[in-house]
This record gives sequence, C-alpha cells and structure tokens, in this order.
Amino acid sequence: QVQLVESGGGLVQAGGSLRLSCAASGRTFSSYAVGWFRQAPGEEREFVAAVSGPGYSTNYKDSVKGRFTISRDNAKNTVYLQMKSLKPEDTAVYYCAASTGYRGRDPSNYNDWGQGTQVTVSS
Repeated sequence: QVQLVESGGGLVQAGGSLRLSCAASGRTFSSYAVGWFRQAPGEEREFVAAVSGPGYSTNYKDSVKGRFTISRDNAKNTVYLQMKSLKPEDTAVYYCAASTGYRGRDPSNYNDWGQGTQVTVSS
C-alpha cells in the first residue's frame, strides 16, 4: 500500500500552465505504476495519463496528448503532471493513483488514491 498526496492545483487562465505533483510514501514506490485521473462536477472520473514504475512507459488520454506530460522522480517518490495550453474543459479535481503494474484507463485497477487537487481554467 502507498499513500499519495497531490499538490499544485489552482486557478489559471486558458492557455496557461500548471504542474501537479503526487508525493508518495513507501520505499517500494518505483514498483508502482501511477496514473492521473480527473473528475469534473457531474461527470465520471476519467483517465488522463499514466507512467510505469521505472518511468520509461507512458500513455495519455487523446485530448491531452501534446499538452500534458507525465513524469516521475523515484528518488523523490514523486510523480508529476506538467500541463500546458490549458483549456476550460480541463477544469476538474485531479487525482493520482497507484497500481502494482497496471497503467491503463480503468480506475478500478488502481488500489491507492490521493485526495485530489482542484484545477480551474478560466476562459
């Protein structure tokens, strides 16, 4: 089990950038794949991006490709989501989640979740 804490959310104008961080506890963090998900009011939680344990493999939701970059620093037990060219439709609570290898789009395959950080993009 790993505990996760997100940070870095906030209010930004359309076209702006934010970098989210997901800090994790545990000495075996590098063995966990980590995903970022988001949930807007009245919507289901949706996959945004994921990275493998070592950090070599990533995958993204189509609408964020080229704008968002997921990365990790296992020495710091932290995963990042760099978001650029933000759009109002990116507004949501963003969550990070850990799994023992799975880095797909189904949130039910992720075992541990953070509390979320709010991202609001104004037009």
